[in-house]
Amino acid sequence: MGSQNIKYTFSGHDSFQCRQLWLKKGYDYVVENRNFNDEDAVVQLGVGKNMVSSIRFWLKAFNIVDNNDLPTEFGKRLFDDEIGYDPFLEDEASLWLLHFNLVKTGFASIYSIIFNEFRKEKLFFNKETYVNYLKRIAESDSDLNFNENTVAKDFNVFTNLYKNESKGKNIEDSFSGILSEIELLSTAGKGKDEQFYIENSERDNLSEYVVLYAILENVDYGNSISLNSLEFNINSPGSIFALNRLGLMNKISEIVSEFDGITFTDQAGIKELQFKNKVEAFKVLDKYYGK
Repeated sequence: MGSQNIKYTFSGHDSFQCRQLWLKKGYDYVVENRNFNDEDAVVQLGVGKNMVSSIRFWLKAFNIVDNNDLPTEFGKRLFDDEIGYDPFLEDEASLWLLHFNLVKTGFASIYSIIFNEFRKEKLFFNKETYVNYLKRIAESDSDLNFNENTVAKDFNVFTNLYKNESKGKNIEDSFSGILSEIELLSTAGKGKDEQFYIENSERDNLSEYVVLYAILENVDYGNSISLNSLEFNINSPGSIFALNRLGLMNKISEIVSEFDGITFTDQAGIKELQFKNKVEAFKVLDKYYGK
């Protein structure tokens, strides 16, 4: 599983996937210095008791608040009423940013595991194949405390978060997962035979600004980054956004044409993205959102 001493978390959401308005609601709640353990949290947030702890879980998982329930830089920049890029998540780029932070933060383990590793080994999968995969890892990784039931519930939450059920249904349905619109998770088969897959594709609906932000936010990347590592590394754009090579090349050429000081070289078969001087990650988003 790569890095040492990972803390795995497969619970905390009380089996609720993150709903459309929860992050904004939760963000406003912590900005008012309120505490999730307060007696009136249920009233203030307008949800049931279990949902209060679920909202708190998702705020951490999406990197909106830190471990002390204080807003992160990313949380402020996205949800703040004054300076926020897109407090009500009307721009699809905001959903891609949330997806990126969910995987990269690793607070909820399943997202990093599925996007960075599992889907590369299993193109088609279901709850059973995922549980078995983790079981196998748990045998050689003592940090992974494995409870089959918990992991199975966690998988259901994952599919509900990404599954796009909106075909012909009311998109405003507050029960659909917050990331269903970016269409990363596809299904094949029905009922017992249902399989899920995350196919690498061009992702024309993914902004190159989000891809550049993701590259700049990756501490493993220096000023010269090989195409291979952009495609395959843990938390690379290829891994997190399920981009195929053509899609990645398209995003790179868009980035290079829009930003000074960034070039793509191909010398003696070594393809690299190169930064003369790295721009600050949020400056890229400032530009995208016109801030």
